[in-house]
Amino acid sequence: MNSTFFKPVVALVGRANVGKSTLFNRLTRSRAALVADFSGLTRDRHYGEGRMGNRPFLVVDTGGFEPVAKDGILREMARQTRQAIAEADVVIFLVDARAGVNAHDHEIASLLRKSGQKVVLAVNKAEGMRHSGVTAEFHELGLGEPHAISASHGDGVADLIELALAHVDAPFEADDETVDDADVAWPEGIDLASEPEGEDDASANEPPHRIKLAIVGRPNVGKSTLINTLLGEERVIAFDMPGTTRDAIEIEFTRGNKSYTLIDTAGLRKRGKVFEAIEKFSVIKTLQAIEACNVVVLMLDATTEISDQDAHIAGFVLETGRALVVAINKWDGLDDERRELIRREFDRKLRFLSFAKMHTISAMNGQGVNALLRSVNAAHAAAFAKLSTPRLTRELLAAVEQQPPPRKRIYRPKMRYAHQGGQNPPRIIVHGSALDAIPDSYRRYLEARFRAAFKLEGTPLRIEFKASRNPYIQESK
Repeated sequence: MNSTFFKPVVALVGRANVGKSTLFNRLTRSRAALVADFSGLTRDRHYGEGRMGNRPFLVVDTGGFEPVAKDGILREMARQTRQAIAEADVVIFLVDARAGVNAHDHEIASLLRKSGQKVVLAVNKAEGMRHSGVTAEFHELGLGEPHAISASHGDGVADLIELALAHVDAPFEADDETVDDADVAWPEGIDLASEPEGEDDASANEPPHRIKLAIVGRPNVGKSTLINTLLGEERVIAFDMPGTTRDAIEIEFTRGNKSYTLIDTAGLRKRGKVFEAIEKFSVIKTLQAIEACNVVVLMLDATTEISDQDAHIAGFVLETGRALVVAINKWDGLDDERRELIRREFDRKLRFLSFAKMHTISAMNGQGVNALLRSVNAAHAAAFAKLSTPRLTRELLAAVEQQPPPRKRIYRPKMRYAHQGGQNPPRIIVHGSALDAIPDSYRRYLEARFRAAFKLEGTPLRIEFKASRNPYIQESK
C-alpha cells in the first residue's frame, strides 16, 4: 500500500444550534467546544483532532452560518465559516431533524454547491425517529443522500465520518481494525479541567517543548487582535463589541525556533455583570484555560483606567501560579500625560505583580509585540527553571547572614538548607527549626533574594518552610 500520509480536514457547517459543537466534541473525544441549549455559542473557527480507526483527521467547528449577513458580528462569523469551507477537504453540512428544512438551510446548501467542495449532508437530532421518514424532506437541498445521526448519543456518527473520509482521494495508511460508534465516543465522566493524554504536564521535570500561552483580560481590550497580529492573519474574530469571543480558542503557532499554542479567551467581567448563561460558560472556559496554560498574557486597555476587575483577573493568575507577562494595549496615540497616569495606576493597583514584565503595545499595528513574545519566552524559562540544592542553600545562608529572621519570644528560627520542590511555579522548600515563627515580611525578603539570584522574572515563586520535629518533645496522646 502507498505509505503517503496526511490528515484530511473535515469542516462542520450549518445554521445555529444544529449540534455542530456536540459533534465536534464527540469526534475529538473532548469537551473543548462550548455546548448548551443556546444558539450562537460558537463564533470563531475551532480546530481539533479526531481519529477513525487508525486514520487521524482534523475537525473544524464553526459558528452558526448566515451566508447573506451583511454587517455586524454575523458577517464576521460567516467570513470565518467561509474560510473553514475553503480550507476543508470535505464539509459535513448539519441540519436539524426536529426543526426540518428552513430558508437558512437552503442558503447554505446553495453556497456549498457553488463552492465545489465535497459535501456530506447529516441530519442531526434523529434519535428515536424513523430514519427513512426523518431524512425525506432534506433531499430537496440537492446535496445527495441525507444521513440521519445523533451527535449527542453517537448514533450513526462512525458511518458518517467513514463516508466523509471516503470522499478524500489521497491515500492513507490504515489497519484492519473494526470501527464502530465507540471509536468516536468520549469516556464517561471526563474531567473538564483535565488535559488529553500526551499533553505537556506543567509539573513535569522537563519544560514542555510547546509553550501554552493564554491571552486574558476584560472584554474588548484587544485579545483577538493580538492573536491575529502574531499569526499574520485574521484567524479569530476581532470586532469592536465587548463579548465577541465566547469560547477558548487554541491555535498552534511557531516563530523562530519556538512553538506555541495560543489560547484566545473570552473577556472576564465582574461577577455581577455576568448575566447570560452563555457568558457564564465562557468564564468557566477562560478560568480553565488559565489553569491549563504555561504562561498568561494579561492585557490591559490604556484608553481606560485600570479597574478592580483587572486586579481580580491578575489575582486569579497569581493564585494559580502561572507565569505572567502584562501587556498594556492601545498605547499608540496617547499623549505623555496619559501614559504617565497609566504607569502610576499600574504601580498603585497592580503592585503585587512586580515579578512580571510590563510591556506597552499596540496589537493593531504590532508595536511592541516582538518584545512581548521575548518576555513570554523568558517567563516560561523561569517557570520551569531547575534550581540546584547547593546553590539554593548557599543563597539561603547568605541571606540569613545578611539579615537574620526576627526572634519570636526567646526563639530565633534556624534555617539549615533549601531545595526545589516543584516547577510552574518554582517551589522552594526551606528546612530548619522554629520556622512557624517566620513572618511574611521575611518570606518576601527571601523571595526577592532567590528571584534575583536565579533570574526568576515573570513567574510567581512559592517558598515553603518545613520545620524538623524536636525528638526530645514527647507528643501528647
